[in-house]
Amino acid sequence: MQHMSSPPDYDITVTAESLYLPEQSDESADRYVFAYRIRITNTGAVAARLISRHWIITDAHQQVQEVRGDGVVGEQPHLQPGESFEYTSGTSIATPVGTMRGSYRMRADDGREFDAPIAEFTLSIPRTLH
Repeated sequence: MQHMSSPPDYDITVTAESLYLPEQSDESADRYVFAYRIRITNTGAVAARLISRHWIITDAHQQVQEVRGDGVVGEQPHLQPGESFEYTSGTSIATPVGTMRGSYRMRADDGREFDAPIAEFTLSIPRTLH
């Protein structure tokens, strides 16, 4: 009988970086636009497809936007163990600083669905954090 804790069959690692886009932002209108680059790596033992996303985007006034949708950038990447998928997307918030976090819904090749958490990361214009 296999021990449940080793190795995790269903394990997706998500890393994120954000970048402020001043040329797309309008600070006088409280519109701050950020790009974010996501890398999704299947660190588990079972191939899985990303079927949907759920983002929670919070600005400095605690205004929350929730974004749900199928796939990412129009795709539903299928990741074999050890494979990665990278994409860049964007969002806008009404303050110079905010956060994003969320999860990806995955469907393993054996039919099991599970959530891959996306740890919170910061959206910040460069002069705000030193």
